[in-house]
Amino acid sequence: MTKISEVKVLQEYRLELVFDDGAHGVVDLSGLVGKGVFAIWRDRCIFEQVRIGSFGELIWGDQIDLCPDALYLKATGKQPEDVFPALRCESAHA
Repeated sequence: MTKISEVKVLQEYRLELVFDDGAHGVVDLSGLVGKGVFAIWRDRCIFEQVRIGSFGELIWGDQIDLCPDALYLKATGKQPEDVFPALRCESAHA
């Protein structure tokens, strides 16, 4: 599992992320703003309070946490099979 090691808040609800394997990239979270639990991000100050949790995830207080693996895929443009090679294996059927 990949962990986020650094996060920097950018304009327009984007985050620059650095991961523990050295990969880095920018994720655009603007499409989530105002939807469901992400309604609190309408207040830009709350969005800017992002922290890295103990499992390398992004957290905003006790209300929102985002999976580092999903963010890794989004930031690097990789496919799940690139990160999790076991997904490439064909299953045997009886």
